[in-house]
Amino acid sequence: MARQVRRSDEEWKQKLDPETYRVLRRRGTEPPFTGRYHDHREDGIYTCAGCGTPLFSSEAKFHSGSGWPSFTAPVSQGAAETRPDHSHGMHRTEVLCAGCGGHLGHVFDDGPRPSGKHYCINSAALQFTKKRENVD
Repeated sequence: MARQVRRSDEEWKQKLDPETYRVLRRRGTEPPFTGRYHDHREDGIYTCAGCGTPLFSSEAKFHSGSGWPSFTAPVSQGAAETRPDHSHGMHRTEVLCAGCGGHLGHVFDDGPRPSGKHYCINSAALQFTKKRENVD
């Protein structure tokens, strides 16, 4: 998926609150157990707080005990991108929004089956849309 949302750094600063800007645009990390979605249990879709790209389904969310929202897989194959991250003396895989390139978090190989993946994502990088109930 090609980047659909392109903004200057100044435009991002104006659009996002300071914490969301720090996480999404400056590759920040929120402290564990402080984000609004780390223990969130409603049904719906988590989207990018910067551009609205659908990223993760509540069906893929699991309790990892890490202090950050954790998912087994993105909502679709092209929703998120990954790249090597060697910052802070660590060797990790960074997860980015495919729509705007915003930093979401990291993915590890210690998740539950069947994927074995653990997408450890900052709440500040996400917005949540609750699943609508079917009304007959």
